[in-house]
Amino acid sequence: MTHFTELPLLPEDFSWFAMSPRMWRQNQRIFLILSVIFTGSCSDGWKMAVSPVVTASRGEDAVLSCSLTNSKQQQYSGKIHVKWFARESDSSPFFSCSVQNDSATQGLGDCSFSELKHSLTGDPRRGELSLLIRKVQLTDDGQYFCQVELDGKQRLTQKTQLLVPAEPQILSLVVVETPPASGSAPWRLQCEVEGNPLPKLVWLSASKLKLDDQGKTTESGRFRRIGEVPYLEGEELTCRAENSLGGAQRSYPPSQTLMITAVVCGLMGALLLLLLFIAGLVHCRRNRGERQKHRLQQAPVDTVYENVVKGHRVRASDPPADGHSEIQLVYSVVDSPPAHQLVSSSCPPEPVVLYSPVNVQQINRECHV
Repeated sequence: MTHFTELPLLPEDFSWFAMSPRMWRQNQRIFLILSVIFTGSCSDGWKMAVSPVVTASRGEDAVLSCSLTNSKQQQYSGKIHVKWFARESDSSPFFSCSVQNDSATQGLGDCSFSELKHSLTGDPRRGELSLLIRKVQLTDDGQYFCQVELDGKQRLTQKTQLLVPAEPQILSLVVVETPPASGSAPWRLQCEVEGNPLPKLVWLSASKLKLDDQGKTTESGRFRRIGEVPYLEGEELTCRAENSLGGAQRSYPPSQTLMITAVVCGLMGALLLLLLFIAGLVHCRRNRGERQKHRLQQAPVDTVYENVVKGHRVRASDPPADGHSEIQLVYSVVDSPPAHQLVSSSCPPEPVVLYSPVNVQQINRECHV
């Protein structure tokens, strides 16, 4: 018969129960990961996919792709609730909509496309959950989370990143007055820059050399920085901003070269327009004169005579020149005869130029003789 001796339990035998807080947190993370894997494997085959990183320049439209797939999606007739979060810790999404996954249902409800800042680019019933962000700005840069809920029981979430790169810009360059109690220079030159990545600010002298005193720099936002240096009246300084995409700079006081160039170009343009206007006016008048001359040359003599004398015909009430009724006064001008007619005849052919009162009957009688 075998006898067993009961030995006392030592504290070392319970050491595997006694875990440090750090070890407990690690085990908790492992448990959460395993639970997520287990939940995903038991979520009836639903899978979500997103683009890890999306890049869009400032002012462009960006699409954060997010899709949901399931081999048995057509058999699901429940509700699909789409949510987009700007931060994982946010309790409420900045965009959300829901639609019934039923082919017989008409319309997308609040998931329909719109012209707002944020909207979906597809139909959630086909697994299209992508988010459209119109005219992205630097403030849109950051992480986004795509989330979908199915009947309020299953939930899937994926993270994506939107990058909005931007070259440096000089937002302002002004002289500010320093409070007297500060003990520093009475005037300081202040420069505010913007860009993504956040630009580095450098001060240059009039000779484009780096100043020994770079002053102080503070961040006024996620993508903005303000720099200040002491400033003496009449001094020329340049603020330069640089990042991996490029650089920008501005000098104070502002250069007058650009303004002078603009004024000169404006005056030259105005002078050119004036010359073109005068040339066009002269050309039009010359053409009009040539057309009138051509019409006079082509028109019959009677028509020319009628156009020239117009209202200057002799009236019956006009008195005769020397008392005889056959004599009439003519105060009109008509075309001159050609040169060959003057040579071949001693009498002026009609029409004739009459500059003074004449005896028409006497002229006709002399010509017949």
